Amino acid sequence: MRTPPNERLTSDIADAVEGRGDKPLPERRCILSGEHGPRARLIRLAISPDGFVLPDPHAKAPGRGAWIGVSRTELEAAMVPGKGGGRLKGALARAFKGAPLTVPDDLPQMIADALTRSLLDRLGLEMRAGHLILGSDRIAEGCRAGAVELLLHASDASIDGSRKLDQAWRVGQEREGSGETGLTLPLDRMALSVALGRDNVVHMAIAEPAAAARVSLAIERLMHFLGGEETAPNGGAPDFRQSVATD
Repeated sequence: MRTPPNERLTSDIADAVEGRGDKPLPERRCILSGEHGPRARLIRLAISPDGFVLPDPHAKAPGRGAWIGVSRTELEAAMVPGKGGGRLKGALARAFKGAPLTVPDDLPQMIADALTRSLLDRLGLEMRAGHLILGSDRIAEGCRAGAVELLLHASDASIDGSRKLDQAWRVGQEREGSGETGLTLPLDRMALSVALGRDNVVHMAIAEPAAAARVSLAIERLMHFLGGEETAPNGGAPDFRQSVATD
C-alpha cells in the first residue's frame, strides 16, 4: 500500500463526506485486489499501539495505513490460512513494512460495525442539522413536490409503506414507470430509532443535495463491504433484509 509513514491526513475524505471540493479526489490502491478507487470510498486499516490491525473508517489514526476496497466475503476468504488463503497477512506485512502486527479473527465484523457506526453517526449529524425528514406524511409530501434527493427505508419497513413512498418519489421526480425505488438500509427501525433519538424511525428522506451526498457515501461504503452492488440510492439498489450489529 502506497501510504508513507505518518501520512498527513488531508481533507479529501472530509471534503467527500462534507460535499466540498470540485477537484478529483486522490485514489488509493486496495492491498488485496490491487484495484484503485477514491480514497473516501475505501476503508483504511491502521495499527494500534499494541500491534493490532484495526479499522480506521474516518482515516484519522496516525502512522502508516493500508487500504482495502473488497467485500466482507472477499476479506474473510483472504484471512483463511493455507493454499490460496492467508493473503491478508502477506498484504499487510508489505503495507506496514514488516512491522509486528496481529490481525483479529473478528476483523470483518469490526469493520462492519465501524462502518455501521459511521453511517448512524452521519445520520445523527444530519438530524441535528435539520436535514432529515421523518414521518411518512411529511416524506410523501416532499416526494410528490420533487424535493427529495434521497429516500431511505429501514430493513423491516413494510412493503406496502415503502411502495407508497417510492411511488410518490417517482411522481415528484417525473420518473413514473422507471421502477426506481428508495434505498432499503441494512439497519432495522430499532437501530435507526436509537441512533436518532426518535420513536419508530422507519422511513427517512433528505432534500438538501450536499447532505444527501454525505449520507450516500456512508451508505455506499457499508453496503459495498456487506456485499451489495455499488448502485446509487434511488436507482434500484439491492434490498438488504438484515440487521447489522451496532454495539
